[in-house]
Amino acid sequence: MARGPRKRLVNQRKASDELTEEEEEEDDESSSPAVRYEPLPSPVAVEGQEGSSQRPVRVYADGIYDLFHFGHARSLEQAKKLFPNTHLLVGCCSDAITNKYKGKTVMTEAERYESLRHCRWVDEVISDAPWVINKEFLDKHQIDYVAHDALPYADNSGAGNDVYEFVRAAGKFMETKRTDGVSTSDLIMRIVKDYNEYVMRNLARGYSRKDLGVSYVKEKQLQVNMGMRKLGQKVREQRERVEKRVWSLLNTVAKTAGIHHSEWVENADRWVSGFLEKFEEGCYLMEKAIRTSIKKGLIGPNLEEKSTMKLLPSSSYSKSV
Repeated sequence: MARGPRKRLVNQRKASDELTEEEEEEDDESSSPAVRYEPLPSPVAVEGQEGSSQRPVRVYADGIYDLFHFGHARSLEQAKKLFPNTHLLVGCCSDAITNKYKGKTVMTEAERYESLRHCRWVDEVISDAPWVINKEFLDKHQIDYVAHDALPYADNSGAGNDVYEFVRAAGKFMETKRTDGVSTSDLIMRIVKDYNEYVMRNLARGYSRKDLGVSYVKEKQLQVNMGMRKLGQKVREQRERVEKRVWSLLNTVAKTAGIHHSEWVENADRWVSGFLEKFEEGCYLMEKAIRTSIKKGLIGPNLEEKSTMKLLPSSSYSKSV
């Protein structure tokens, strides 16, 4: 399961930095509704069918299983339910072989092995599993069938051969279905997309900027952005309260002055809109002034420090480093 990434992550961190509040709100509104995933049916034992006797059918599934998620679990559930009596062996590749043929993982091999051991469908975990399955491996573990999705995955020959070519030719391949909407690559993409949010969350929880690999200037920029976002939310809430009060006041004035209803309706929107427009303009100018002042405070000392470093003699600089 999930040997190869499904999508390429391109400039996600840059996109996260440049994402405006309006774009975030539009993205939230356009997000798809929650999907319900129903449990898969269990197979019914039929006399004479494989797995219906006392000896269980030994089914093997393999993968990287990084950031183990329910898409992985559902594929293993399918493999476990291929026969009424199944012993599911799950092979997980080591860090060394994964880094060589696929790339860096988030979780270590020990963490990935342990995640699989806690999956209810897994009967046995085979650590340091081979990238390509051969006859010797099948015989060693007495494997009857290999379960995986039907997509081809390149082996380590460089010729573009399918990892499961041998198993297919031997008639031992059983197809499982991928779960749409979730994969390790998708989860990583979500984190990268909301990179700033997660950095601020972890800073608030006590992690240092060094733990997160964030520069001093970046940390302050994120804090300013989060502060301005909270300020914007308060402004919107205050705007709603002010609008209600203005409408209430205008209603009272209209009744007291005996203004006709049609005349009141005709002019009320214009009065309220004009007032709120001035209110929002003032809030915008205030926010702009705050941002400018903070940026000067952040960038000014940083540039001054860099200029000082350039003026230092090369020998002094090398000693300080």
